[in-house]
Amino acid sequence: MQPKKETLIFAHRGANQEAAENTRAAFDRALQYPIDGMETDIQLTRDEVAVLWHDRFLGKLGHPTKHIDDFDFASLREMNFAAHFATTHPSVDAKPEPVMRLDEFLAAYRTRTRLLLEIKNRDWEDVARHQIKVRQTLSSVGETREEAIYISSFNLTSLIYAHQCRPGFPLIYNLEDYQTIDDMRTVLSAQPFLHGLCFPIANLDQAVVNLLRAQGKSIAVYTCNSDEEIGLALSLQVDILISDLPQKALQMRDAWQMRAA
Repeated sequence: MQPKKETLIFAHRGANQEAAENTRAAFDRALQYPIDGMETDIQLTRDEVAVLWHDRFLGKLGHPTKHIDDFDFASLREMNFAAHFATTHPSVDAKPEPVMRLDEFLAAYRTRTRLLLEIKNRDWEDVARHQIKVRQTLSSVGETREEAIYISSFNLTSLIYAHQCRPGFPLIYNLEDYQTIDDMRTVLSAQPFLHGLCFPIANLDQAVVNLLRAQGKSIAVYTCNSDEEIGLALSLQVDILISDLPQKALQMRDAWQMRAA
Protein backbone atom coordinates (compact mmCIF):
# COMPACT_ATOMS: atom_id res chain seq x y z
CA MET A 1 0.00 0.00 0.00
CA GLN A 2 1.33 3.45 -0.92
CA PRO A 3 1.64 6.00 1.90
CA LYS A 4 -1.07 8.66 1.89
CA LYS A 5 -0.02 12.06 0.60
CA GLU A 6 0.24 14.95 3.02
CA THR A 7 -2.37 17.69 2.59
CA LEU A 8 -0.63 20.68 1.02
CA ILE A 9 -1.28 24.12 2.50
CA PHE A 10 -1.62 26.93 -0.07
CA ALA A 11 -1.68 30.62 0.90
CA HIS A 12 -4.71 32.28 -0.70
CA ARG A 13 -3.42 35.23 -2.77
CA GLY A 14 -0.38 35.23 -0.51
CA ALA A 15 -0.59 36.08 3.18
CA ASN A 16 -3.56 38.31 2.48
CA GLN A 17 -4.31 39.06 6.14
CA GLU A 18 -0.84 40.54 6.59
CA ALA A 19 -0.40 42.46 3.34
CA ALA A 20 -2.47 43.45 0.31
CA GLU A 21 -3.52 40.34 -1.58
CA ASN A 22 -1.70 39.41 -4.78
CA THR A 23 1.19 41.78 -4.08
CA ARG A 24 4.86 41.03 -3.61
CA ALA A 25 4.55 41.89 0.08
CA ALA A 26 1.78 39.28 0.56
CA PHE A 27 3.71 36.59 -1.28
CA ASP A 28 6.92 37.33 0.60
CA ARG A 29 5.05 37.24 3.92
CA ALA A 30 3.49 33.88 3.00
CA LEU A 31 6.94 32.42 2.35
CA GLN A 32 8.00 33.26 5.89
CA TYR A 33 5.87 30.26 6.84
CA PRO A 34 6.67 26.69 5.70
CA ILE A 35 3.80 26.71 3.21
CA ASP A 36 3.55 24.23 0.36
CA GLY A 37 2.20 26.62 -2.25
CA MET A 38 0.53 29.91 -3.15
CA GLU A 39 -2.62 30.68 -5.11
CA THR A 40 -3.04 33.79 -7.25
CA ASP A 41 -5.40 35.23 -9.88
CA ILE A 42 -4.68 36.20 -13.49
CA GLN A 43 -6.47 38.87 -15.48
CA LEU A 44 -5.62 40.73 -18.69
CA THR A 45 -5.07 44.45 -19.15
CA ARG A 46 -6.55 46.35 -22.06
CA ASP A 47 -3.23 46.04 -23.92
CA GLU A 48 -3.09 42.28 -23.21
CA VAL A 49 -0.62 42.06 -20.34
CA ALA A 50 -1.32 39.25 -17.87
CA VAL A 51 -1.41 40.67 -14.33
CA LEU A 52 -2.44 39.54 -10.86
CA TRP A 53 -5.83 40.75 -9.60
CA HIS A 54 -8.85 38.95 -8.16
CA ASP A 55 -11.86 41.23 -8.03
CA ARG A 56 -14.31 41.87 -10.85
CA PHE A 57 -14.06 45.62 -10.26
CA LEU A 58 -11.39 48.05 -9.12
CA GLY A 59 -13.33 49.43 -6.19
CA LYS A 60 -10.36 48.90 -3.88
CA LEU A 61 -8.41 51.25 -6.14
CA GLY A 62 -11.09 53.92 -6.26
CA HIS A 63 -12.68 52.79 -9.55
CA PRO A 64 -15.84 50.90 -8.48
CA THR A 65 -17.29 50.60 -11.99
CA LYS A 66 -14.07 49.74 -13.83
CA HIS A 67 -12.40 46.42 -14.61
CA ILE A 68 -8.73 45.58 -15.05
CA ASP A 69 -9.27 45.42 -18.82
CA ASP A 70 -10.44 49.04 -18.87
CA PHE A 71 -6.82 50.15 -18.33
CA ASP A 72 -3.51 49.68 -20.10
CA PHE A 73 -0.68 48.13 -18.13
CA ALA A 74 1.21 51.44 -17.88
CA SER A 75 -1.80 53.12 -16.24
CA LEU A 76 -2.26 50.26 -13.78
CA ARG A 77 1.42 50.37 -12.94
CA GLU A 78 0.92 53.94 -11.67
CA MET A 79 -1.81 52.85 -9.23
CA ASN A 80 -1.10 51.75 -5.65
CA PHE A 81 -2.43 48.20 -5.28
CA ALA A 82 -1.70 48.24 -1.52
CA ALA A 83 -3.51 51.47 -0.65
CA HIS A 84 -6.76 49.73 0.32
CA PHE A 85 -4.90 47.50 2.78
CA ALA A 86 -3.26 50.50 4.42
CA THR A 87 -6.73 51.98 4.93
CA THR A 88 -8.21 48.84 6.51
CA HIS A 89 -5.05 47.99 8.48
CA PRO A 90 -3.73 51.36 9.71
CA SER A 91 -1.24 49.71 12.06
CA VAL A 92 0.48 48.00 9.12
CA ASP A 93 3.19 49.85 7.23
CA ALA A 94 1.88 49.01 3.76
CA LYS A 95 4.33 50.36 1.23
CA PRO A 96 2.98 51.31 -2.22
CA GLU A 97 2.78 48.35 -4.60
CA PRO A 98 2.24 48.45 -8.38
CA VAL A 99 0.24 45.80 -10.16
CA MET A 100 2.31 42.64 -10.59
CA ARG A 101 2.77 41.00 -13.97
CA LEU A 102 2.38 37.24 -14.19
CA ASP A 103 5.88 36.81 -15.56
CA GLU A 104 7.30 38.81 -12.62
CA PHE A 105 5.45 36.55 -10.21
CA LEU A 106 6.71 33.40 -11.87
CA ALA A 107 10.29 34.65 -12.00
CA ALA A 108 10.21 35.52 -8.29
CA TYR A 109 8.41 32.49 -6.83
CA ARG A 110 8.28 29.43 -9.09
CA THR A 111 11.51 27.99 -7.69
CA ARG A 112 10.48 28.64 -4.09
CA THR A 113 7.09 26.93 -3.79
CA ARG A 114 4.24 25.32 -5.73
CA LEU A 115 1.90 27.68 -7.53
CA LEU A 116 -1.81 27.57 -8.37
CA LEU A 117 -2.65 30.07 -11.12
CA GLU A 118 -6.36 30.84 -11.41
CA ILE A 119 -7.31 32.33 -14.76
CA LYS A 120 -10.16 34.78 -14.26
CA ASN A 121 -12.03 34.67 -17.57
CA ARG A 122 -15.04 36.93 -17.17
CA ASP A 123 -18.38 36.79 -18.93
CA TRP A 124 -18.06 40.33 -20.33
CA GLU A 125 -14.80 39.52 -22.12
CA ASP A 126 -14.60 38.35 -25.71
CA VAL A 127 -13.70 34.68 -26.07
CA ALA A 128 -10.62 35.72 -28.05
CA ARG A 129 -9.33 37.50 -24.95
CA HIS A 130 -10.06 34.41 -22.86
CA GLN A 131 -7.87 32.44 -25.21
CA ILE A 132 -5.10 35.05 -25.19
CA LYS A 133 -5.04 34.83 -21.39
CA VAL A 134 -4.79 31.04 -21.53
CA ARG A 135 -2.00 31.12 -24.11
CA GLN A 136 -0.07 33.79 -22.24
CA THR A 137 -0.30 31.85 -19.00
CA LEU A 138 0.89 28.62 -20.58
CA SER A 139 3.67 30.44 -22.42
CA SER A 140 4.84 32.24 -19.28
CA VAL A 141 4.90 29.00 -17.32
CA GLY A 142 6.75 27.13 -20.05
CA GLU A 143 8.15 23.81 -18.97
CA THR A 144 7.43 22.75 -15.40
CA ARG A 145 8.23 19.79 -13.25
CA GLU A 146 5.32 17.54 -12.38
CA GLU A 147 2.76 19.10 -10.01
CA ALA A 148 4.86 22.23 -9.38
CA ILE A 149 2.48 24.64 -11.14
CA TYR A 150 -1.24 24.12 -11.70
CA ILE A 151 -3.71 26.20 -13.69
CA SER A 152 -7.32 26.52 -12.57
CA SER A 153 -10.42 28.38 -13.69
CA PHE A 154 -14.16 28.59 -13.09
CA ASN A 155 -14.46 28.77 -16.89
CA LEU A 156 -14.52 25.18 -18.12
CA THR A 157 -14.30 26.23 -21.78
CA SER A 158 -10.99 27.93 -21.01
CA LEU A 159 -9.62 24.74 -19.46
CA ILE A 160 -10.69 22.73 -22.49
CA TYR A 161 -8.84 25.24 -24.66
CA ALA A 162 -5.78 25.05 -22.39
CA HIS A 163 -5.80 21.27 -22.74
CA GLN A 164 -5.89 21.60 -26.51
CA CYS A 165 -2.93 23.98 -26.35
CA ARG A 166 -0.90 21.93 -23.86
CA PRO A 167 -2.11 18.34 -23.41
CA GLY A 168 -0.97 16.88 -20.13
CA PHE A 169 -0.67 20.17 -18.23
CA PRO A 170 -2.33 19.85 -14.79
CA LEU A 171 -5.63 21.73 -15.08
CA ILE A 172 -8.08 22.09 -12.19
CA TYR A 173 -11.74 23.04 -12.60
CA ASN A 174 -13.10 25.41 -9.95
CA LEU A 175 -16.69 24.88 -8.86
CA GLU A 176 -19.18 27.24 -7.23
CA ASP A 177 -21.01 26.43 -4.01
CA TYR A 178 -24.25 25.60 -5.82
CA GLN A 179 -22.67 22.82 -7.88
CA THR A 180 -23.33 19.32 -6.61
CA ILE A 181 -21.67 15.92 -6.64
CA ASP A 182 -23.77 15.09 -9.70
CA ASP A 183 -22.24 18.10 -11.46
CA MET A 184 -18.79 16.86 -10.50
CA ARG A 185 -19.56 13.42 -11.86
CA THR A 186 -20.83 14.88 -15.14
CA VAL A 187 -17.79 17.13 -15.60
CA LEU A 188 -15.30 14.37 -14.88
CA SER A 189 -17.06 12.03 -17.28
CA ALA A 190 -17.08 14.59 -20.09
CA GLN A 191 -13.61 16.01 -19.43
CA PRO A 192 -11.36 13.17 -18.24
CA PHE A 193 -8.24 15.26 -18.90
CA LEU A 194 -8.89 17.34 -15.76
CA HIS A 195 -6.22 16.90 -13.11
CA GLY A 196 -8.78 17.57 -10.39
CA LEU A 197 -11.49 19.76 -8.94
CA CYS A 198 -11.35 22.73 -6.58
CA PHE A 199 -14.53 23.55 -4.69
CA PRO A 200 -15.81 25.29 -1.54
CA ILE A 201 -15.02 23.58 1.74
CA ALA A 202 -18.77 23.57 2.48
CA ASN A 203 -19.22 21.08 -0.39
CA LEU A 204 -16.64 18.62 0.94
CA ASP A 205 -17.82 15.29 2.32
CA GLN A 206 -16.83 11.64 2.18
CA ALA A 207 -18.97 10.92 -0.90
CA VAL A 208 -17.18 13.63 -2.89
CA VAL A 209 -13.80 12.32 -1.74
CA ASN A 210 -14.75 8.79 -2.76
CA LEU A 211 -15.83 9.98 -6.21
CA LEU A 212 -12.61 11.85 -6.94
CA ARG A 213 -10.33 9.23 -5.42
CA ALA A 214 -11.99 6.49 -7.49
CA GLN A 215 -11.10 8.46 -10.62
CA GLY A 216 -7.59 9.37 -9.49
CA LYS A 217 -8.33 13.09 -9.38
CA SER A 218 -6.79 15.75 -7.18
CA ILE A 219 -8.97 17.38 -4.50
CA ALA A 220 -8.53 21.07 -3.66
CA VAL A 221 -10.80 23.06 -1.34
CA TYR A 222 -11.25 26.77 -0.68
CA THR A 223 -11.26 28.87 1.50
CA CYS A 224 -10.48 27.04 4.78
CA ASN A 225 -10.11 29.49 7.66
CA SER A 226 -12.02 28.23 10.71
CA ASP A 227 -10.96 25.34 12.93
CA GLU A 228 -13.92 23.35 11.63
CA GLU A 229 -13.11 23.99 7.96
CA ILE A 230 -9.42 23.23 8.29
CA GLY A 231 -10.14 20.19 10.44
CA LEU A 232 -12.60 18.77 7.91
CA ALA A 233 -10.15 19.19 5.03
CA LEU A 234 -7.39 17.51 7.02
CA SER A 235 -9.59 14.67 8.23
CA LEU A 236 -10.69 13.84 4.69
CA GLN A 237 -7.10 14.20 3.47
CA VAL A 238 -7.63 16.57 0.59
CA ASP A 239 -4.64 17.23 -1.64
CA ILE A 240 -4.68 21.05 -1.47
CA LEU A 241 -6.11 23.19 1.32
CA ILE A 242 -6.36 26.87 0.35
CA SER A 243 -6.47 29.29 3.28
CA ASP A 244 -6.35 32.98 4.13
CA LEU A 245 -4.64 31.84 7.34
CA PRO A 246 -1.89 29.48 6.13
CA GLN A 247 0.00 29.69 9.42
CA LYS A 248 -3.08 28.43 11.27
CA ALA A 249 -3.62 25.62 8.77
CA LEU A 250 0.04 24.61 9.12
CA GLN A 251 -0.20 24.49 12.91
CA MET A 252 -3.35 22.38 12.74
CA ARG A 253 -1.76 20.03 10.22
CA ASP A 254 1.26 19.58 12.50
CA ALA A 255 -1.01 18.82 15.45
CA TRP A 256 -3.08 16.43 13.31
CA GLN A 257 0.02 14.56 12.22
CA MET A 258 1.30 14.26 15.78
CA ARG A 259 -1.99 12.73 16.91
CA ALA A 260 -1.96 10.33 13.95
CA ALA A 261 1.64 9.21 14.58
